[in-house]
Amino acid sequence: MNHPGRVTLVGAGPGDPDLLTVRAVRRLAEADLVLYDALSSPEARTLAPEARWFFVGKRAGSHSMAQDTINRLMIREALRGRHVVRLKSGDPFVLGRGGEEALALVAAGIAFEVVPGVSSAIAAPGLAGIPVTHRGLSTGFVVVSGHAESAYAALLDGLAPKSATVVVLMGVGARRAIVDRLLARGWAANTPSALLAGTATPGAWQWTGPLHQLPDVAFPEPAAPSAGYGIMPRSPGILIIGDVVQLAHALQQPTVATASAL
Repeated sequence: MNHPGRVTLVGAGPGDPDLLTVRAVRRLAEADLVLYDALSSPEARTLAPEARWFFVGKRAGSHSMAQDTINRLMIREALRGRHVVRLKSGDPFVLGRGGEEALALVAAGIAFEVVPGVSSAIAAPGLAGIPVTHRGLSTGFVVVSGHAESAYAALLDGLAPKSATVVVLMGVGARRAIVDRLLARGWAANTPSALLAGTATPGAWQWTGPLHQLPDVAFPEPAAPSAGYGIMPRSPGILIIGDVVQLAHALQQPTVATASAL
């Protein structure tokens, strides 16, 4: 083929289409086919009105397309000369199997580009008024997946209390086991913690409180389907644990200083 296709792995950010990068918007406008995830914004479709959109997302507890099938679909369409955008929530390389997809494209000889996205691991806490690092409170943070004990056990077991902010993606279902693990490791029961869902969408919701209460927090009822986003019944959610959470109420709605106040 004289003009082979290509694949662009695009990070869609935490949900708000305004948080897509300029390059991501450009690549969507150029796309022939968009393979999108479950958490991608519906408004993103307006950025690629001529493209065909095909859902390949994964949700916990739901039927989803196998990763090998997604890889074959990308490769097949690129070999047909199409520009395929693989639109992935957050950043392609942060717990999103973007590396697996890139390796599959390399093995198939398909030209590809990676467009980084704003990871929910940083964006969700920030939008909720929680800086993952803050002088005097935390000088670092760790990000782990909560989907399985093997994904977080070793790191949490080796993490001294107050040594870093803990951010857990996809950790709602495992929060009791995670909290029990931290308490057994010596973390104080009153350590500030937060549970976030639907961040950067109109259905954003959050809870903050002491660590020992985190396992018993109840999610609100999911928003009506007509709302577009809303909190999904199986929303992956994000856990944040550490002293930085105490800043949430002060920073959630910051005021803009006027010239006269400076």
